Amino acid sequence: MSSKLLRNVVLAGAAAAGAAAWALAPRSFNDKRRNFVPSIPDVWYAHRGLHDAGSGLVNPSDVDDYSGDNPVSAEADTTSLAIAENAEYVALARRMAMKAGYGSPGVAGPIAPENSLAAFAAACEAGYGIELDLQLTLDGKVVVVHDADLLRVAGDPRRIEDLTYDELTRIPLFPGSKPGDLKAKPLPGSDANPPLVVTPSAAPDGYYQHVPLFSDVLKVVAGRAPLIVEYKFSNNSAWDARTEELMEKGHALLQAYEGPYVIESFHPGAVNWYKEHHPEVCRGQLSWPAKLAKDGPVEWAAGLLAFDWMSRPDFVAYDWTGGSSPQVRLARAMGAMPVSWTVRSSDELAQCDRYFDRHIFEAFVPDAQ
Repeated sequence: MSSKLLRNVVLAGAAAAGAAAWALAPRSFNDKRRNFVPSIPDVWYAHRGLHDAGSGLVNPSDVDDYSGDNPVSAEADTTSLAIAENAEYVALARRMAMKAGYGSPGVAGPIAPENSLAAFAAACEAGYGIELDLQLTLDGKVVVVHDADLLRVAGDPRRIEDLTYDELTRIPLFPGSKPGDLKAKPLPGSDANPPLVVTPSAAPDGYYQHVPLFSDVLKVVAGRAPLIVEYKFSNNSAWDARTEELMEKGHALLQAYEGPYVIESFHPGAVNWYKEHHPEVCRGQLSWPAKLAKDGPVEWAAGLLAFDWMSRPDFVAYDWTGGSSPQVRLARAMGAMPVSWTVRSSDELAQCDRYFDRHIFEAFVPDAQ
């Protein structure tokens, strides 16, 4: 190799490294100081509350749900140890929910399903922080729910954006399920095209939980636990009037709230919205190690944190399996706090703990508690 070619290669490499560092750079220290930005409180964060039905849970009868090409195949550790840890977690969620005044020992089904008032109250009773998800209903109410539809959590395939909040109050989460169930059984007519599921005209009898208003969640938490609030969108590349509406309404509720919170989103535009409008709020970029061939170039670039130049986050919330990746390590070296999602067993924690400063967890009880 000639000296000229070698020099060009070195210069090209230096330019690429510089561009990568610029793209991944978090908010500057001076910006944080100027805006009095708080750090993320050092606690464990319960994913969608401390819940006894929903995301990440597994028991021996559910193991088949985590095999093959099932879309939840990466959502739980199914070793015998993890199953035992899961049972301990479910028992804690039920115990803490009852301590907070929800349900009773006579309730056969779930007491504190994911993203419910009972699950958030249980997390507060146990001394955990909380991670939760915001979406808009058809009538423009800010509610706390993860999926775009209710199929997994209520057996109802209809989308949140097509239902009013009044309708949601009459749709029980995990109807007819057992404590520890991963997902609800589909309701009759849910597989028809179009679905034949309709909203009940009245609330069901007995104890149940439903998708809650964010304002009601804030009243339940009442500053007792720090919050990681995720703005949730079906399309993280689009920006429209509904996107803006969720940002404005969600922040208005947080602005009136007196407890500690930070925000995060997979949508770089949502995190950038906070950078532009509310720089005093601690903000985080959610991401994961996407594959170019499987997920496409945009998701792959997002997984490399290539859009952090838009949001200049204070923290990077990254899939726990990607903590050792060069992009997460570089972001951490430049001052972005790495936060794991979602750790679901003590074994997973042991694999990723050294790469992260904070953890979002479920399905096991961390030793710290």
